[in-house]
Amino acid sequence: MRNTITSLALLVSMTFYAQSNSVIGKWKTIDDETGKAKSIVEIYERSGKIYGKIVDIIDVEKKKSLCTACSGEEKNKPVMGLVIIKGLKKDGKEYNSGKILDPTSGKLYKCFMALDGNDKLNVRGYIGVALFGRTQTWNRVK
Repeated sequence: MRNTITSLALLVSMTFYAQSNSVIGKWKTIDDETGKAKSIVEIYERSGKIYGKIVDIIDVEKKKSLCTACSGEEKNKPVMGLVIIKGLKKDGKEYNSGKILDPTSGKLYKCFMALDGNDKLNVRGYIGVALFGRTQTWNRVK
């Protein structure tokens, strides 16, 4: 009985440790220009790739905004619920080879993400090579 309880406790602690070392979860996006929180993005895995959708918008006045500058399927869709991170692949400790959508400008950028500790996520959107882009640091929502 004691071994069963010990094994169960070990399994639960390993699950929490693995989850905290993953990008999967909810993240508060921070605008790199203003330093203010903008939204909550839920990052999830589907078919071995990483995606992220906006599940909350901090500014109450913008909660019902539409992606008017977007093109294609996203054009005039509500920003709330919009999938903005698409098809990232894990590459060691980094995630890349995917895209990120800026709902404000409607532009789609190449994307690179990497954890900074357990509770910070550096997200870089860029054109061409990663040198030409900008990075935001997102905070894990607990």
